[in-house]
Amino acid sequence: MSEHRYILRAAAPDAIGIIADVMGHLASHRLSVTENHDFGDPQSNRFFIWAKFEAEPGFQPTAFEDGFSALAERRSMDWSLRRETEKPRALVLASKGDHCLNDLLYRHRRNRLGAEITAIVSNHMDAQWHADRHDVPFFHVPVTAATKPQAEDRLRALISETQSDFVVLARYMQVLTDQLSTELTGRCINIHHSALPSFKGARPYHQAHERGVKLIGATAHYVTADLDEGPIIAQDVAPVDHRLSAERMVELGRDIEARVLARAVTAHAEGRVFLNGKRTIVFE
Repeated sequence: MSEHRYILRAAAPDAIGIIADVMGHLASHRLSVTENHDFGDPQSNRFFIWAKFEAEPGFQPTAFEDGFSALAERRSMDWSLRRETEKPRALVLASKGDHCLNDLLYRHRRNRLGAEITAIVSNHMDAQWHADRHDVPFFHVPVTAATKPQAEDRLRALISETQSDFVVLARYMQVLTDQLSTELTGRCINIHHSALPSFKGARPYHQAHERGVKLIGATAHYVTADLDEGPIIAQDVAPVDHRLSAERMVELGRDIEARVLARAVTAHAEGRVFLNGKRTIVFE
């Protein structure tokens, strides 16, 4: 049963016997591992583990955690344990473009996102229709150059008030300040088209069409103070050629953006993403 399923995350300095220690502890509590991933990175010398397990009735999480804490201390391990049903809470930011927002809300309604959407925040009113349709709270927070500090303070308050664990920029066309980006390190996901950095500004797909590009795609990444250069979570591309109009290229690009952002949000929500310096380890 889902209430007896748990997700364990762990990261530690790489060393012999980590898997044996972790799996041995799971076995000692008669836990059945239903999915498991691990990876040792020779560059960072870090070892990463993601495991989903099912417990028998009578399982005592506190006793498990007490024993695992001792193991983690010995291994200098960062770790977390949660029930599979305890989904992280996501605050979604959007602007006028609604393709990513619409896709996230559909997956949320179908219980396929892995996260609970707490509210939609937008600097335009266009997104309210989606919020009303899906019975999700909506907050209009206008942003200008002069009011950006106040708008970001309002965003901080909404993150707190909605008890959101992370933020999703679903084609939110405002650049977060360095300060807010730093505050949200590892818990703010953005999506952008693969035409960056070659085709910046307005109508990037039209610019790409004019240059005759042969691949278009999208990148989902964690937000950092370096614009669109944070650790990458998910990417995808599609081939294009001279037969596609600029308008058809835009539609194809939007489909890819929505799909890639949803992959990244679900991977993050399920704890499958580990920060590893400027890179990520993603167990999909």
